[in-house]
Formats: sequence, structure tokens, C-alpha cells
Amino acid sequence: MTQDFATFATNLAFDDLPEDMIKLLRRSFLDTLGVAAIGSQTEMSHIARRGALALFGAGTAGGSRVLMDGRSLSPAGAAMAGAFMIDSIDAHDGTTPNKGHAGSAIFPALLAVADSLRQNGRQITGQDFAIWLALAYEISYRAGQVQHATCPDYHTSGAWTAVGVAAVVARMIGCDAEQIRHAAGIGEYHGPRSQMMRCIDFPTMLRDGVGWGAPSGVTAAYLAREGFTGAPALTCDSKEAAPFWEDLGTRWLTLEHTHYKLYPCCRWAHSSIDGAQRLMTDNALHHSDIAKVEIRTFHYATRLAGYEPKTLDEFSYSIAFPVAAMIVRGKIGPDELTPETLNDANILRISRATTLIDDDEMTARSIEKRWAAVTLETLDGRRLEGPPMTPRGDVDQPASDQEISEKFHLFADSILGGIRANRLENLCNHFDLLDAPEFAEFLDLILSAPTT
Repeated sequence: MTQDFATFATNLAFDDLPEDMIKLLRRSFLDTLGVAAIGSQTEMSHIARRGALALFGAGTAGGSRVLMDGRSLSPAGAAMAGAFMIDSIDAHDGTTPNKGHAGSAIFPALLAVADSLRQNGRQITGQDFAIWLALAYEISYRAGQVQHATCPDYHTSGAWTAVGVAAVVARMIGCDAEQIRHAAGIGEYHGPRSQMMRCIDFPTMLRDGVGWGAPSGVTAAYLAREGFTGAPALTCDSKEAAPFWEDLGTRWLTLEHTHYKLYPCCRWAHSSIDGAQRLMTDNALHHSDIAKVEIRTFHYATRLAGYEPKTLDEFSYSIAFPVAAMIVRGKIGPDELTPETLNDANILRISRATTLIDDDEMTARSIEKRWAAVTLETLDGRRLEGPPMTPRGDVDQPASDQEISEKFHLFADSILGGIRANRLENLCNHFDLLDAPEFAEFLDLILSAPTT
């Protein structure tokens, strides 16, 4: 039988989780920690942590160590700093129907609260954390779908992850079903209704809003525990929301709609990157052969028009430049997230020679997937047209376990060192089986500063 979200959040047990959900959570844990590792080195992350340290003392809730940092803040402060850290590298997991990301808010928020609880004597196991993660993903995904269906503006992921984080943190800190309803309502009301397309049109460190979605959700839960009211959350408890929740408990949207990024830039560019890579490989081309690039894609994607990005934020929200980087270097990884890459003359030449075409057919098809088709024109006059494509990493074209592992080590090894990275990978791959002392060791590895 289906149930309302607050009852679901209150009663879900580990044995209720499908095995595929456990596998997904293990994968997302590893993938997110790799992004956090490289994100810990960005200017955006350092600024966010300095701001959080200036404003969010530990308080009576108990200290929470900042992800990949080790310094203690309040749970809300650690959640904020960690979410900005992950969001500073656009390579974390996502959900296409919601046009956004959940893990980048969920992991730093739940890790912060878990650390605070543990330091106050709470015994937390891997099974506990798996339940909380599963709830936060599923509630966030459903709240996000409702928001996109009922609100006229395109809000960032922080708007709907605040709801999922609030509901789950409320459970973590001992709230009952009614308090969970209020927590979700507070999180929804005070979560950041930030305008996603503004950041795409004018890229800055604002990113996807999770830097405020995560702490808004955490704060909402603690307020609800103390008696603050805020129900109902319209994304959970309204008449308009009901169709999106009626199969809760019998269907997991998280399993149907979670994707993984193989490149550290906006997902909307990935099908174009894959298309360009295929054409270059299949035709044995060198970047010096390319005269022009033409990309037909959906409307929103054509607004990713940074041909000469000057910052990592502008790189993240562009198509022409990442596609040009793939054409020139055959890869997009940490080495491409550097000032030197932004000034690479070969990449800039091809980026400037790229045309983005707003294609009505691609727009109509880009609901559950993100479509693009790439055409390369060579200096000797050939016109090489690639087929319409969707990105690898979606459920229908899943990234392999090996690819997720390689991505993690590509991002993490130089920051954390091979020994620590290998240990984290091993623990991620069975975190749900860890007892309380083992999970405490896992938290220590995740929350301590890099030593390399």
C-alpha cells in the first residue's frame, strides 16, 4: 500500500530498500566523494568555507566537521560549506526530469548532521545512513517533479532538495511524522527559489542553489523539532502534488532517473561532447582538420553560450568550449579545469568556430533526456554529420562501475593520496554493511582535511 510522505519518512526500514537502491547509493557515495575531493581545491569552495566559518559556529547542536576539511561548524554551516564544495565542480549525480541534482545537497547535509549526532554519543550504522540517503533522494526527486509541474519559474535544485533534506534530517534528530510534515513545509518555504537560468545566462559561483538548499533543510528540521510550524509543504501535501506521490513506497523514482556525469560541466553539453568525440574517433581526425562545428540541440542548452570562458563557472555553463576541449584534447578532466586550458589557443579557435542551433525537434524530445546532434566541417570541405544523441551515464546508457571508479580516482587521488582514496572506495562499496565503529571510521576519512 502507498502512504503519505511523512509516514514513509518515519517508518522506512533498511529491509524495505530494493537491492538496486543500495547499489545506487554506494555508487553515488563514491561518485560524490570524488567530486568533493577535487571541489575542495576550488576558489569557490575556499570562499564558501571562509564565509561559513565566519558565520556558523557550532552552537548547542554540537559540532559538525566540514566535508574534506575537518574544521567544526554547526550542522547547517557544515552542510552549506560541503554543498558549495561539491557544487563547485559540475560533475555530481543528477536527475534529468527535475533538471537538477540531489546528491550535492543530500550528502553534505546528512553527513554534517550524522557527525553532530555521533559526537553527541549517537551510534550510527551504515544501515542507518542508507535509509536516510534513500529517503532524501526519493523525497527530493518527487518534490522536485511537483515543483517543475506547478511553478512557472525554473528554480535551482536547492529549492526542492531543501524539502528532502528537511524531512530526513527531522527523522535523524528524532522528530515524529507531524514534525516531519512541518520540517518539509519550513524547508520548502525558506528554501532558495533561485532562478536557474539566470546563472546559466550569467555564470557565477551561485551555481545550482544547493549551497543554500542544504542548510535550509537542516535548519528547518531543527526548527520543527523545537515546535516551529510550517506545514503543509505544497510539493508534498497539496491536491496538485497528489499524483506525484500516489505510488510512493511501491516505485522508486531514484532508480529510474539518476544519472552520472562523465565530464565536469553542465549535463546539457554532454550529448554534444559525446557526439563530437565519436565523429573525431570514427573519422580519425585531428583538431587541426576542423574548420567549423555545428551543434543542434534543445532551447535551454543554446543559452550555454560561453565561447571564451574566463572562469571555471563560465566553463561549467558552456557547450562550445567543452566540445572544443574534447576535439583538441580527447578528454575533459581535472587538467581541463585550469586557467591554462581557458587560454588554450587551439581550443579557443574551435570554440569560436562553433554554432549552436536552437532545434524545435530537439527541444520537444528533451524532456526525459537531453538531445543534441553534432556536425563537423573539415578544412578540406567535408561535412560529417553525427546522429542525434543523448548523454552516456543515463539509465539507458549507464556508466559502468569501472568508469565510476576511474572518475573517482581521477578526481581524488592527487588530492587525498592513493591510500586514502582506495580506502574510501572500499568503504563506499559496502558502507551499508558497516557497524557503528566502522561507520565512525568512514566519517573520519570523509570529513578530515586532505594531507597530500
